[in-house]
Amino acid sequence: MKAICLQEPKVWEKIDIEPPAAPGPGQVTVKTHRMGICGTDLSGYLGKMPFFSYPRIPGHELGVEVLEVGPDVTNVKPGDRCSVEPYMNCGTCLACRRGMTNCCTNLKVLGVMTDGGLCEKFTLPAHKLHPSASLEYEQLALVETLGIGCHAVDRGQVRPDDSILVIGAGPIGLAAIVFAKLTGQPTFVLDLNQQRLDFCTEKMGVDATVLSSDRDSNIAALRDLTNGELPTIVIDATGSHHSMSDAFHYVGPTGKLIYVGITMQPVSFEHKIMHRPEMDVLASRNALPRDFTRIINLMESGDIDTSPWITHRTTFDEMPDVFDSYTKPETGVIKAVVELT
Repeated sequence: MKAICLQEPKVWEKIDIEPPAAPGPGQVTVKTHRMGICGTDLSGYLGKMPFFSYPRIPGHELGVEVLEVGPDVTNVKPGDRCSVEPYMNCGTCLACRRGMTNCCTNLKVLGVMTDGGLCEKFTLPAHKLHPSASLEYEQLALVETLGIGCHAVDRGQVRPDDSILVIGAGPIGLAAIVFAKLTGQPTFVLDLNQQRLDFCTEKMGVDATVLSSDRDSNIAALRDLTNGELPTIVIDATGSHHSMSDAFHYVGPTGKLIYVGITMQPVSFEHKIMHRPEMDVLASRNALPRDFTRIINLMESGDIDTSPWITHRTTFDEMPDVFDSYTKPETGVIKAVVELT
């Protein structure tokens, strides 16, 4: 059975693996039709993702078809089109007992800490599948990305008097923008890439401005966008420790700074910058099952349209050769998708 493995940073290899055994109780065998490429995959390829291990078959943003179900599986049936919730949690640790399966102590994320869906078919727990009767595989492959943004905005517990700044307009930043806009509160974007900023203003209808290397210029630009008051919810989706350190300076009084991007470098700040506005600093990791259900419903109803997002597509066989180009902003990648079928 065909698969593609990242043997080490920047080294892809097409491999043959054993096909999965018949699914056991509570399990399902699925066929991968579409795989989204996200920042985690890019960081893993570049050797900059702290949770990534090698060698690894990537693939956690997935649109799959149910092939076979094990005993006692009732939530899906053969032929169903599904999005995959790729967070394999233990169900018994403190986080799981508190309902926060996204940060399970023993968490194994498909395609990151355990092999994922960049293969012909694989087996996983049935409760990790979220079916849709109307969405296409390509749409279902984007649900997990949207879940990351959904959870990040939920972490902010947005109030009617909040305004929201998203720093970084990559796929995760775009997902956060979607759910920031759904709150009905003013939403703004900073990014280094003018092409991404144009996408945000033209396709997503939000005010956006260039993120410069000069913090004071960024603050002045923000104040111009926000009528002089700094935003009270700041979501940093860059994964850059420089940006994550600077983000403290963009948070208004009693505001919240939410890190959804991940870095391997230290993030530093002067204590008074956090203390003066009585700021909350939060992390946002992965997503929750309810996020997948909500997103699929919003996509089915047309309240979320991801059609402008996918700018690049590649076949399974071509992916190793073109993948490096997706790490380069000048190629104009917003979202790339691997077509396995």
